Amino acid sequence: MDGDRVRKRSLTLSGHRTSVSLEDAFWDALNDIAAERGISITALVNEVDEARGVTALSQSLRAYALNWYRNR
Repeated sequence: MDGDRVRKRSLTLSGHRTSVSLEDAFWDALNDIAAERGISITALVNEVDEARGVTALSQSLRAYALNWYRNR
């Protein structure tokens, strides 16, 4: 399927470089959410990163995107 390809992106979060691997469908969803909220994808990922606790960042981003659409 189209959205199944995993893509790694490098971001700077709280002054530290990190890489996140997500399926294209999740990157697309997060980009759409960031645009709707009027913030950058990096700002959105940073928000999720700061709130995630011990959960892996990629897992937290998937859950954030899913919950965003479920709550609409």
